[in-house]
Amino acid sequence: MAAMTDTKLKKLRLGVLLSGGGRTMVNFLKAPDLPAEIAVVIASRPCAGIDRAKEANLPVHLVSYKDYGSARLEEYSREISRCLDAAKVDLVVLAGFLSMWIIPPNYAGRVMNIHPALLPGFGGRGMFGRHVHEAVLKAGCKVSGCTVHFVTNDYDEGPIVVQKAVPVFDADTPDDLAARVFEQECLAYPEAIRLFAEGKLSIDGKIVRIRK
Repeated sequence: MAAMTDTKLKKLRLGVLLSGGGRTMVNFLKAPDLPAEIAVVIASRPCAGIDRAKEANLPVHLVSYKDYGSARLEEYSREISRCLDAAKVDLVVLAGFLSMWIIPPNYAGRVMNIHPALLPGFGGRGMFGRHVHEAVLKAGCKVSGCTVHFVTNDYDEGPIVVQKAVPVFDADTPDDLAARVFEQECLAYPEAIRLFAEGKLSIDGKIVRIRK
């Protein structure tokens, strides 16, 4: 069993990776008594999240995936890691980050993501945002929700930390469901960060154990 780094006695330094509006980042800033501070924000493309980070006086870097492309993925990944290293980040949190980042060994077990469905269902390449909610509704699911998980170099396959469920109603549109799920995301992600900060998480194979 591999234990997470013990950060119980200090505020976590978060590295936030985003590609969109930055709502999840703002949620971190508003979360009451979150034992963490945002040390750096990295955007993979020009987006509203950059503006929101600047408004909050957060250090922000644009590391444009478009400037590298899939042919230079390793170089792109190294630049992401360089920015995180420079900010002395304890935990990386993906917040609507839509580009591939090859996670180096020194960040294994220190990267989290939130997915807008109950993994392992409705995950994988191309399953993000509205696409997920459309797929849930098309499948006729009666419940959906969100999943916070540790990130590996395989899409949406990392060990699950926290899940929260919501009902799915017959009259739901993708936007209706997305709004209901996001309410739970605003609770689940800070909860997972707190557990990490308190040193209560350990990874046992593909299972996250939570110490009481």
